[in-house]
Amino acid sequence: MIPHFSALAAGYDVLLCDVWGVVHNGEVSFPAACDALIRARAQGKTVVFITNAPRPGEAVMRQLDGLKVPRAVCDDIASSGDVTRGVIESRPGQSLCHLGPARDQGIFTGLDIKFAPIERADYVVCTGLDDDDNQTPEDFRARLEIMLERKLFMLCANPDLVVERGDRLVYCAGSIAELYANMGGEVLYAGKPYAPIYQLALRKAEAASGRVTEKARVLAIGDSIHTDLKGATAFGIDCLFMTAGIHAEEFGGRAEPNQDVMNTVFAAAGHAPVAAMRELAW
Repeated sequence: MIPHFSALAAGYDVLLCDVWGVVHNGEVSFPAACDALIRARAQGKTVVFITNAPRPGEAVMRQLDGLKVPRAVCDDIASSGDVTRGVIESRPGQSLCHLGPARDQGIFTGLDIKFAPIERADYVVCTGLDDDDNQTPEDFRARLEIMLERKLFMLCANPDLVVERGDRLVYCAGSIAELYANMGGEVLYAGKPYAPIYQLALRKAEAASGRVTEKARVLAIGDSIHTDLKGATAFGIDCLFMTAGIHAEEFGGRAEPNQDVMNTVFAAAGHAPVAAMRELAW
């Protein structure tokens, strides 16, 4: 555990920072985290938000505007929505069925696609639950059984299993995809912990800074073992872990995480961060 980000930041040139759980919780932004990222950029570091939000990067930025996150916090955004759009564009002429709320329809804006019900679609794009305040993945089992019978490929636009909304945890698209995969279905995950979104984020970082950065000088920041820590480790970069996020109760509490419990959890996951903080602060 480290108390301040400033000492660790000196060893890195590029920060690939998670958004939900690090910069905001879906309802309010975290001023200390925003300040830390602004200070890092002032020291010449490049900050790219890397998020499993199932919408294009510009839509994520508009959401951050609404949460009063200053635009000075980052140089660019790489979203799983951006990766999803690339996969859709690689399947021209195929119809898709969208599983998810209407608010996620923006992920398809400007794409030449044809929608169809599950019974006739060529594949499925899952962006989330229809009503994540009240539904669980089990509410989708009947639809997943139809998909499985038809051997439909699922493109998961948000690999997160859960996310914090205020003081609650709500299910994300990744939980539906996990259920479908466990049933025997084929799933492609567009975001963390898989390599394509990290590759996109580094390309954006290099475009913003005008320089190529070695992986040893890249730091991922996040609060999820399943996506942030696992993804950074697989991609070969360090990770700074926020303990007050979705694993807070598992670590023994949001205010005072138990170091021994944390070590046990990280050991069980098979991945360890380079350091951990309760929440991001300079």
